[in-house]
Amino acid sequence: MRIDQALRSATKVLTGYSDSPRLDSEILLSHLLNKPRSYLYAWPEVELDSSLLEAFNAAVELRKTEYPIAYITGYQEFWSLQIGVTENVLIPRADTELLVETSLAKLQEVDTPSILELGTGSGAIALALASERPDAKVLAVDNSCSALDVAKHNQQSLHIHNVQFMLSNWYESLPRARYDLIVSNPPYIDPADKHMTTGIRFEPRQALCADHQGLADLVYIIHHAQNYLKPDGWILLEHGFDQGSLVTKQLQQAGFQHAHCLKDLAGNDRISLAKHMPTQSIPTLSSRRSNRPV
Repeated sequence: MRIDQALRSATKVLTGYSDSPRLDSEILLSHLLNKPRSYLYAWPEVELDSSLLEAFNAAVELRKTEYPIAYITGYQEFWSLQIGVTENVLIPRADTELLVETSLAKLQEVDTPSILELGTGSGAIALALASERPDAKVLAVDNSCSALDVAKHNQQSLHIHNVQFMLSNWYESLPRARYDLIVSNPPYIDPADKHMTTGIRFEPRQALCADHQGLADLVYIIHHAQNYLKPDGWILLEHGFDQGSLVTKQLQQAGFQHAHCLKDLAGNDRISLAKHMPTQSIPTLSSRRSNRPV
């Protein structure tokens, strides 16, 4: 079967199961051919051998179940970086690039910034920030050893050396230090949300869902963050489209200043951020110990 015939057949199979059946077909076939998508248009008459056609058809059938393309190909592009993914990590979304863009803007006037990412997963956010700011020192934590294995593999593949990955449940195992910026895309979906029956059901539930209508981890991160931020440091959090006002309210209640929400390209509330502006001197390390989360 020729390339153009295989693509037409696959597009027909995926119609009704995918929002972008032709694009999905092209991505899968170009991946298996190890060629750019432009190759499919330049050489539509190329005959596919039987083993490749069999692999392609299997991938299409898998995609028909809503299984994510990124898990089939093993990677997802994020911030112009090719991020390796497995079922042990959340697939990076384009909307999350707003978190990276805004973080970089807040650090523009900071020399050699220190950055803490909570819940790094594949490492996409930490690696994107580190790639743009080679002078930064980035600590990225996750409570999943499997996720950290993926993140470390991505670090090696991308040759980005100014990120340290560490096993920690949020702040629990962190060294006693303060950071110029804390950034996180934590679990924020209500476990009862109807979207959990769609394609995201294949992604790790612990990276998606949180108790208390999806707010539990966001609230925990917010109310412990000032123990780890430098004066004038920023906290930036991704959240659901209907959680913007709730998150900014939590930031204000925790004592942060300039709390506000930014919208993504679709016009939905996507990230909230605020500034740590203490009204008194920073306590010494010894006096801070009683505030450490347990």
